[in-house]
Amino acid sequence: MPARVDNDQVSTVLVVDDEPSVRDVVVRYLRHEGYNTLEAGDGDAARELLETQTPSLVVLDLMLPGMDGLSLCRWIRERSELPVIMITALGEETDRLAGLELGADDYLTKPFSPRELVARVKAVLRRSSPPATMEPIRFGDLVVDPDRREALKGGSPLRLTTLEFDLLWFFASNPNRVFERAELMQSVWGYTSELDTGTVTVHVRRLRAKIEDDPSRPRHLETVWGSGYRLTP
Repeated sequence: MPARVDNDQVSTVLVVDDEPSVRDVVVRYLRHEGYNTLEAGDGDAARELLETQTPSLVVLDLMLPGMDGLSLCRWIRERSELPVIMITALGEETDRLAGLELGADDYLTKPFSPRELVARVKAVLRRSSPPATMEPIRFGDLVVDPDRREALKGGSPLRLTTLEFDLLWFFASNPNRVFERAELMQSVWGYTSELDTGTVTVHVRRLRAKIEDDPSRPRHLETVWGSGYRLTP
């Protein structure tokens, strides 16, 4: 019997990779944990699936025939905030950062542990679920509502990815406190890695671009040089 998934409703994960052996292993581990799965061997097939199916998350390889992973990630972000976990080769740091800039929530480098991938999937989907009922936090013209998983600026909703919202909520729940990148990785992403500090930098930059009037001169989400980041109400 497959293991029970944390979500009340079984989630579906779309696995996009042109290597059948990789897809087979990832799908087997996901199904063992109780997830439904969809598969695609190239970007075009994945896009066709996304036009007719509604997965909860996409595991996306960057190097794909047809529409590549970066183009597909961009296509997804233009239409939804569907969580995306990228799979990259070790030598593709530039592409990895480009994927994060496009709005990918997380990434793994090949070769990777299927168990670690499943753990990342669980972490991302857990963040997508609403927390216990809590009051919205207001600062300036921003309102962060954890029940609705919605952030408003000047009364208008912001388009935030799952990870961006969680990062904003974490900062808003801990105002004026400076957090190092490793602390943010542990508290928001749910793991730590010396190789992943660029992930935090990219997501802070993306979040700042959405909540600040002038991202180059932030009033709220500040960089504390040599220490990390803090949110000042």
